[in-house]
Amino acid sequence: MHLNPFSKLIEAGNEKQLIQEYKVIKHLFNLGASSVSAICEVMELSTPSVLKLLNGLIDKAWVEKNGYGLSIGGRKPDLYRLMGKKMLILCIDIQLFYTRIAIIDNDYDFVTDVKTIQVSISKNRVDFFNILQANLQDFLTSAGIQQQQLIGCSVGMPGLIDTKKGESYSYFLSDGENISLTAALEKMLDMPVVIQNDVNGSSIAEFTHGMARDKKNVLVLLMDWGVGLGIIMDGKLREGTCGFSGELGHIPFVENGSLCYCGKHGCLETVASGNALSEMAKEGILAGKNSMLNKLTKEELERIEPAVIIQAANKGDQYAIQLLSNVGAHMGKGISILIQLFNPELIILSGKIAEAKQYITLPMQQAINVYCMTQIREKTTIVSSELGENSRLLGYAAMGIDHFLDAYIKKLRANNR
Repeated sequence: MHLNPFSKLIEAGNEKQLIQEYKVIKHLFNLGASSVSAICEVMELSTPSVLKLLNGLIDKAWVEKNGYGLSIGGRKPDLYRLMGKKMLILCIDIQLFYTRIAIIDNDYDFVTDVKTIQVSISKNRVDFFNILQANLQDFLTSAGIQQQQLIGCSVGMPGLIDTKKGESYSYFLSDGENISLTAALEKMLDMPVVIQNDVNGSSIAEFTHGMARDKKNVLVLLMDWGVGLGIIMDGKLREGTCGFSGELGHIPFVENGSLCYCGKHGCLETVASGNALSEMAKEGILAGKNSMLNKLTKEELERIEPAVIIQAANKGDQYAIQLLSNVGAHMGKGISILIQLFNPELIILSGKIAEAKQYITLPMQQAINVYCMTQIREKTTIVSSELGENSRLLGYAAMGIDHFLDAYIKKLRANNR
């Protein structure tokens, strides 16, 4: 049975006290360094009660003092924070053609380098799991980290993901055991697992570390091989009834358009995604378009990475620029709908296509000016993410640690009844 760093904490003290200690840990993780009064407010406890809990966690080497806060007048309040590296979480970012893994601590520091595994996502679990498990064992060994040091594993991936049921309705559907994807991963890894959609990971990363910090109403548009939408409203990530909210890429967009892999025709993804960009580039080159992309080999042309097209555009390739402009214009029309539906203060563009910057943002803004009401669009700022390719892993760490803390609190409450 998997043991984790909380085991030592669980053994010490009665369960009512432990529930409160877990809550303090959860709040300090989410809020960062905090004063006693701030913790009292979120936990609805008296100052003596919170101080007792904090001193107990200091004795257990979970919490430490961290300088002083601001004061309007009088003595500056002490700040308390979680000690570094008390919680380590394994984060797995599964994408269409590769998977990236890393171990991150409660300070969002990467305890390991990020490892990339060249394995494509699939409908079948067995082959993928075998490759992943072999690489994970080597990864942990080379990092010098024991499995029992990890509080769990947070997995993100594209497609329809029901976090509560722990199931993917897009990938890894066949396993022969008739158990959820989360249960299958827990069985393989021998540790707690939580899964979520990749765009939600990007959204939480922006909310905790990026341009969405201190914002209340933000949309995060993940423009990768597909198109996904993260919705932060009233300061909270909105996932919908089953976790399926934000499937922007599969709204009807082009009348009698191309067949989408979801089974419908004319989805936004068929004209404004990495897959669409790659397919359009390939078709144009094969049809004789004049472009430096003609230098690609047959194998490279079969699946052109968006980065290759962006590089060509940066070198002045007019065909590449036109391709990106078309994607930006289509996406701008889609964003116009979002602005009128959600009235966000900020829209953050992330993912492979967003790296094209002005080649998509300029035609995107032109389309927004055409299709969106002036009074609404003027209240929305559109920016490109600055977090880089590791951002989703940070989001998975935040969501995973918070999830596992909630799970431990729930378990203790059940035992205390």
